[in-house]
Amino acid sequence: MRTTRIVFCALFALGAACLSPAASAAPNAFTLSSTAFANGGLMPKVHECTSGGGQDPAKKNESPPLAWSGAPAAAKSYAIVMRDLDNNNLIHWVIYDIPATAASLPQNVQHVYQPPVPAGSRQVYYRGSASLFGYQGPCSPSTVNTYEFVVHALNRASLTNLNSNSSTQTAARAITAASIGTARITGES
Repeated sequence: MRTTRIVFCALFALGAACLSPAASAAPNAFTLSSTAFANGGLMPKVHECTSGGGQDPAKKNESPPLAWSGAPAAAKSYAIVMRDLDNNNLIHWVIYDIPATAASLPQNVQHVYQPPVPAGSRQVYYRGSASLFGYQGPCSPSTVNTYEFVVHALNRASLTNLNSNSSTQTAARAITAASIGTARITGES
């Protein structure tokens, strides 16, 4: 009788596990990647800033290509925030209103408020050493810093409360408030 009960309990537990949502096929994880560097790897010089005063021709201040997959199905748009984790989380890049149909950004997104690719997206003005719209690459000549790129799936198609005068901090707060999922990658430079 005891053996029967143990077998029954084991079968019941196995059956319950097989029927539970957690045991069913999990949806794809939300991931972010770049063809320019591996997660945690060294970022190529082409993505470093040109405002540091150096004359290295390899430095072009081009944003890296980024691609994401497995985003929440409810995503209505995307935004990307890049921070220097070793410099008080200094924000180097904010691009938002990326259409929900997009799953990537090309290398070297134009340094304008409304870049043509991806259509409909907007960028925040970087008020630092470069003073430009969009991406400001790593500028740490004497140290190696870690830069984090985070793609946010947003519950809104457009962050209408932001405009060409919004600060990186204001934009980052608005993005976080509308975020329904994130994926990240880091690079060293």
